[in-house]
Amino acid sequence: MRYLLDNTTDPYFNLAAEEYLLKNSDSPVFRLWRNAPSVIIGRYQNAAAEINRPWVEENHIPVVRRLSGGGAVFHDLGNINYTFIDSRREGEDTSAMFRRFTCPVISALRAIGVDAYLEGRNDLLIGGRKFSGNAIAVHRDRVLQHGTLLFNSSIRDLSAALNTRPEKFADKAVKSNVARVTNIAEHLPEAEKEMTVEGMMEYLMRYIAAGENEMSEYTGEEVAAVNALKGDRYATDGWNYGESPAYTYHNSVKLPCGFVEVYLKVGGGVITGCTILGDYFFVRPTEDVCGALVGVNHRYEDVFNVLRTLPVKECFGADVGRELAELMCG
Repeated sequence: MRYLLDNTTDPYFNLAAEEYLLKNSDSPVFRLWRNAPSVIIGRYQNAAAEINRPWVEENHIPVVRRLSGGGAVFHDLGNINYTFIDSRREGEDTSAMFRRFTCPVISALRAIGVDAYLEGRNDLLIGGRKFSGNAIAVHRDRVLQHGTLLFNSSIRDLSAALNTRPEKFADKAVKSNVARVTNIAEHLPEAEKEMTVEGMMEYLMRYIAAGENEMSEYTGEEVAAVNALKGDRYATDGWNYGESPAYTYHNSVKLPCGFVEVYLKVGGGVITGCTILGDYFFVRPTEDVCGALVGVNHRYEDVFNVLRTLPVKECFGADVGRELAELMCG
């Protein structure tokens, strides 16, 4: 087995590395890695619906789409990510895969007195509280399973980063379930209370490597290939936002100009249709604004950049461009 204890905390690189290793590794792989604060969304999720956009943008949090399915998760340096890559076994379904690859992690935690267990298909719990979500990606006869291990992560930031008002969106994308969570550090026995997140990573690697002392590093050729994949896909808006399924968006608010209600159709992260209704007064038709927004990315900064070039005051009776952008992007 190849063992990788990564030092980089760049979420774009780390997610690109997952795809590279899955598609280019012949031998089994075990990898431990961390991301700087970021939101990682599932392969088929609607990015706009999953994130708390104002908080994410204010705190400059990257949003990165991964190759695997499942729900959105918040990563920070208090969270450890682990990855297994191996051959797929004949007749093995996803539940069996989750059991196979979570078993060594559960065993490692129990060995130091943390009563971890698998519940349902893909969640690891301690005392009824979730500390690990897991997801799977399959490429030909290879399977990748990766999961979070909340060690001393910021639960407050986790809650703030993810959207708590998905009712504004209507689509067929997977919605995240923000469950009651906990950190492993809260459950360490007295003898292990001083363990750091780095210490936990070293312990997990030693336990799972089981005496195999050679840690692997990326070759220069591999780093170049991962960086190319990062640049072509994982660090692009086209992958992280444009891959979102088609959806409709509705929101309404009372503004200084009156009540305003917006309906958007969005495909590939781009506004394909816009209707604005309300009891505001105007001297220019609202359709001028709606037409200008078709073809614009459904992101606050892109919408606002268009609105501030338009005669918003004439269309709505007040200079509410910034408020309209907030309304349209939630």
